[in-house]
Amino acid sequence: MVDQERKVTVKAPVNIAVIKYWGKKDEKLITPINNSISATLSIDDLCATTTITISSNYQEDEFWLNGEKQTISDNKRLSHCLVQFRSLKSNINNHLKIESHNNFPTAAGLASSAAGYACLVSALGHLFGITDGKQLSILARQGSGSACRSIYGGFVEWIAGDDSETSFAEQIVDDNHWPSLRVIILIANDKEKDVASTSGMKRSVETSELIHHRAEKVVPERCIQMRKAIKEKNFTKFAELTMRDSNQFHAIAQDTYPPIRYMNDVSWSIVSLVHGYNEFIGSTKVAYTFDAGPNGVLFMEQDQVGQFMTMVKQFFPFTNQTDGLFRGEPIPQEEIINQSLVDYLSKKLIIKENSLKGIIYTKVGCGPKIVNQQSN
Repeated sequence: MVDQERKVTVKAPVNIAVIKYWGKKDEKLITPINNSISATLSIDDLCATTTITISSNYQEDEFWLNGEKQTISDNKRLSHCLVQFRSLKSNINNHLKIESHNNFPTAAGLASSAAGYACLVSALGHLFGITDGKQLSILARQGSGSACRSIYGGFVEWIAGDDSETSFAEQIVDDNHWPSLRVIILIANDKEKDVASTSGMKRSVETSELIHHRAEKVVPERCIQMRKAIKEKNFTKFAELTMRDSNQFHAIAQDTYPPIRYMNDVSWSIVSLVHGYNEFIGSTKVAYTFDAGPNGVLFMEQDQVGQFMTMVKQFFPFTNQTDGLFRGEPIPQEEIINQSLVDYLSKKLIIKENSLKGIIYTKVGCGPKIVNQQSN
């Protein structure tokens, strides 16, 4: 008998929610209590990469994460994902070797599980002949809720739905829609957070009154406004909605009992920098959002990047070795520092040397991509 082997390598993106997902309606199915909207970030700068080999030579399934072998039976969501795919293609019985790694800190508030499961599902989809985006987003959701949004590029909405089949992601606009939009990630901590998202949101659903008001009264209208702002490329409205939603999410974390604190002092300094910058300019030019972690994700038009990043370096200077701290696209430099802006911000901020662990400069990008495919 001829040995049969097929291999595929896929890269999948991180997504950053601008209308947050926080709280499950069904813990087992991973369906949310409200819709959410996210921006997919460029896989050139942040991505998960997964290689899956299916072979008649393998005696069992194997899973390797960042170079370390994992026990599949210990990972219920991964096991369920494999069962789901095999149930859809019952004629495929060979075992799999799955090798996955991220090019960014895992579990540090950068949606690593979303990229990881979107990558896994996309790779399995190519191997098993399942390419329908809606179906793939449903399968990805059952691994990590936010993963369903990383199945698409551009801006994406996760429809909460009433059950597993009606809870899926759909694209609002693709990654070419808003070419001038840029994203800067200020990494305030690259270590694993104290309270994981899964346990944190469960505690919020059980103890916070604000979370239910938000899901029922705030998010539906906010999603309508956000879709409109994105389609019209209305940065002012987009920015206000993004910041308000981030603030409300972290208010819910504080309203949870016992309270959860994801943002740290550096995070709040980033908030002060953004609001101070916008006040000086006289209009909203920069927006922040924080997921379940202290890292600030900032949105702005390309023409603001140079001046704003000059202020970041002014108030969050690196005085130690900077090798490896800057990632992504080259950051534009301002030749002349606006001293009036520095003086204005100095009244609101104190300089925090070496408080950032890194800076990533990127943009909105595409969905998962095949980077290699082999068969024999």
